[in-house]
Amino acid sequence: MRTRFLSFIALICMPAALPAADRIQVFVTVPPQQTFVERIGGSQVRVEALVGAGSNPHAYEPTPGQIARLAEADVYFGIGLPMEAAWMKRIRAVNPEIRVVDLSDGISRRRLEAHDHHHESGTEQDPHVWTSPPLVIGMAERIAGTLAELDPLQAAEYEARLADFVAELKDLDADTRTRLDRLKHRRFMVYHPSWGYFADNYGLTQIPIESEGKEPGPRRLAALIDQARREDVRVILAQPQMSTKAAEQVAQEIGGRVEVVDTLSADYIGTIRHLTRVLTSTEE
Repeated sequence: MRTRFLSFIALICMPAALPAADRIQVFVTVPPQQTFVERIGGSQVRVEALVGAGSNPHAYEPTPGQIARLAEADVYFGIGLPMEAAWMKRIRAVNPEIRVVDLSDGISRRRLEAHDHHHESGTEQDPHVWTSPPLVIGMAERIAGTLAELDPLQAAEYEARLADFVAELKDLDADTRTRLDRLKHRRFMVYHPSWGYFADNYGLTQIPIESEGKEPGPRRLAALIDQARREDVRVILAQPQMSTKAAEQVAQEIGGRVEVVDTLSADYIGTIRHLTRVLTSTEE
């Protein structure tokens, strides 16, 4: 009886979710951002990611239904992906008053690897800024500030949730650094070069397989296999949104394995921890 009574008290003391019409209507580009906004906004926000799980953001087009919902949105948090500029024209056409905040603003953008044997930087900017936990802290602060401006009465709640989230991100960063500092082999191979900011933050180097979104030709594939053997690469990262054919070929030739780690997963902290386990498992 006592257990039922306590459960009842806990239930009635829980803050009720606000009706959808009373919440801040938020759109973001990719699922990790949705998690960031929900962690800070709580029940005061309703968040939708344009690019859903399993979709390739580099080739995605918003659906008519999403455009209709964007017409009612209060704020759009971008992340600096190239296609966002084209999306904004359509979004502003249906919602001229929407507030647009680019969470990549102020971040020093790295260049994507040039897909050659020397790993020199190319000319294309790397948009995957969310793969570095310290950079996410800055994004979280901008999210909290924006929500507080839109909803000043809840500013203290946003600040409290921000503090909790930042503490968790700092713990994640410290633990990841401690584990990766032990690595002897500090290069890893990846089909699509989406982990550059993560690699830079922890003193690692990613070696890309694909070139401008295309499978490598026979000569490039042979060179990658030779390089993987030379540098004792044992694991190749792949993403569920892209083909793993070339990664599987390289892994088969070097006696390694392919590990799928999704940069677009909504489980941001779990994904970073999973990637760290994958990279450190090669030396266990």
